[in-house]
Amino acid sequence: MPDNFRFAVLLGAFAGLRVAEVSALRLSDVDFTRGVVHPVRQWPAEPLKTPGSDAAIPIPRDLALLLAASVKKYPSNMMVTRGSATTRVGALAANGLGADCAPPWSIERAMRDVRRKVESLPEEFCFHDLRHYLASLLIAPGADIKTVQARMRHASARMTLDTYGHLWPYADESTRSAIGAVIAERMDSAAKSPADPLRTESGSSRRRRRSEG
Repeated sequence: MPDNFRFAVLLGAFAGLRVAEVSALRLSDVDFTRGVVHPVRQWPAEPLKTPGSDAAIPIPRDLALLLAASVKKYPSNMMVTRGSATTRVGALAANGLGADCAPPWSIERAMRDVRRKVESLPEEFCFHDLRHYLASLLIAPGADIKTVQARMRHASARMTLDTYGHLWPYADESTRSAIGAVIAERMDSAAKSPADPLRTESGSSRRRRRSEG
């Protein structure tokens, strides 16, 4: 992957940005100090895809530092650049994105080039699959539907469930585990209870008294 596009991959895989959002992301849309990415538009200057897509995205400090390093390496008003200046000013400059911005198709082309070199990647692998990776990353340790919806910036929880519902554990297995854990806890508690030997001792005493009487 070209070095300048690696930052696009980071934004897709760990912030969940769509490729058109990455291409239109300006330096001013990222708060490096607070660790927040705030999508405002998609390529070239279109409204975002769905209601809620403009939600602020919290990112870890490590990712904020990596993005800050990219700004130093490739100075621009855009977060992801072509890596060098270009003469194609025309429409790009007219949209206020600058001549060095990276259009979505240039990022996708780089993804295809990488895909051909990595045998384990499926033929249909594309930039959008990085969003799916992020969703699976959140669901695996137990993030609930509302949390994943917020991070994926879906318009509704139903959209999240329809898209990623298969990644959550089966309901039968989760309820079985929950009930089993409670039963195991109760059995352990009963085994350790001092009442058990007292009940046993009391029962033995009563039997002795009966036999003596």
